[in-house]
Amino acid sequence: MRPHRIIARFSQDQDGTVAVLWGTSLIAFLGFLAITLDIGRLGSTQAEMQAFADHVALAAAGELDGRSDAITRSTNAAANMISDSQTFTTGSGTLSGAADYTLTFHSSLPASDLTPLGADATTDPNKAKFVQVVLTPKSLSMTLASALDKLLGGNGFATTDLSAEAVAGFTQAACDISPLMFCLPSDWETSLDIGDQILLRSGGNGSAWGPGNFGFIDLAAFEDSSGVCADEGGNKLACLIAAQKQITQCILTNGIDTEPGQKVGITNAAFNVRFDIYRSVLNGEKSNEDFAPAPNVIKGIKKNGGGACIQGNEEPTGDTTALGRDLCMTTGSCGGNNRFGDGTWDRAGYLNKNHDLADGIADGIGSDTHLPALTGTNTQYAGTRFGMYLREIAYGNENPHGPGSNAILDPSLSETGRPICSTASPGGPERRVITAAGVDCGKTAISGATSGVPVSKFVSVFLTEPVGDDGGSPPSFDIHGEIVSFPDTVGAGAGTDGFGGIFRDVVQLYR
Repeated sequence: MRPHRIIARFSQDQDGTVAVLWGTSLIAFLGFLAITLDIGRLGSTQAEMQAFADHVALAAAGELDGRSDAITRSTNAAANMISDSQTFTTGSGTLSGAADYTLTFHSSLPASDLTPLGADATTDPNKAKFVQVVLTPKSLSMTLASALDKLLGGNGFATTDLSAEAVAGFTQAACDISPLMFCLPSDWETSLDIGDQILLRSGGNGSAWGPGNFGFIDLAAFEDSSGVCADEGGNKLACLIAAQKQITQCILTNGIDTEPGQKVGITNAAFNVRFDIYRSVLNGEKSNEDFAPAPNVIKGIKKNGGGACIQGNEEPTGDTTALGRDLCMTTGSCGGNNRFGDGTWDRAGYLNKNHDLADGIADGIGSDTHLPALTGTNTQYAGTRFGMYLREIAYGNENPHGPGSNAILDPSLSETGRPICSTASPGGPERRVITAAGVDCGKTAISGATSGVPVSKFVSVFLTEPVGDDGGSPPSFDIHGEIVSFPDTVGAGAGTDGFGGIFRDVVQLYR
């Protein structure tokens, strides 16, 4: 066979073509497989580390309640509550303990998630509301992809460092509360206790507020189309304060907005329905169950000139008295500009005035021996004004003055303690308790409408006497009350303490 015919046949021969294609495809397939496996390992490990970072952040944020040991508890929770594992990086596969992450605490977050954290970092447990978790980097070798790269003449791949980051925060949702806020004393954590009296005075005329000044939370936060105050007819504030069935809206305590103005003509009227006093915008609500009085309305005043309803002028009864103020308030020696008392009041004087006739002998010496004893959790109020209030209600419920009578005080006195103006059925003992948001006005200056004010502590206050004004122009309203609970502590994460208000801890991831 001639050489040129051999060459022609060889050039046309297709035997072995498939082998070449298979060889080329196998190299590409193995390369794709190697990269897929390594990328899968990388993605799986990244997901494991991110999950760990998220869990650590949530556990740590759950302790950031603003108390003095918040950061310590947060750090311990992260270290002791959360453990996990990762599969493919070098070294230990266990994720657990402070060696695997760094915690940084922040007082606030930037408005944009694209803005780096840093300027708001804090070590103050009272300010720490957010925690940033950054995991310690771990190395992952791209073994298969590196081997393939070397087969193709490359230098292989170095190991890849993996980490993860998460940011979580703590706040609280407060529902069913009054739209009332006030300035706490600077040492409130150690100075306020159950039984102490507080004097809340309306914040005045654009000047910066100090401890004891009170105002209102922006009513826009209390919209509720189906609540008691949905058809208040323009008097939303009066309704929200006066109604015994509060709305169901919630506010987040990491930043409330204050409502400007002193609300002249509304403030005292809204609070005083609890004392069977119906004035101003509440004048026509005497028979409305939503605005029923408390079951005990002893207040030491009566309508001037006679009559059941105090709707204008009033005068002292002469033979009864309201629950007394802390003695240091009378002498001007209470702390916090005489706004925060110590719980010491003239209990004997109150008994001598209101309960002198309990033993049938008008000798000016009263006692509490006829009043039922406090039981259960109410024993914590022994000696307090609220405890006296509860015992008087129990006494009246026993009908001590004969069949058909449920008077708290002797019927021969100017007031018996039961409502006589309102025709609505009285509410329960908690009717004279309001729950207000306490804020630190030293850290957040408040004057009129102020946005983003963090709530330091909710305080339940028992109204010891009707709310009144000082007669000035414009008037400054005074609320005298006794601390009976700190409901956001008692009910944290679980609900309420029986005085109204529902509190829920809110822990969430932000980044």
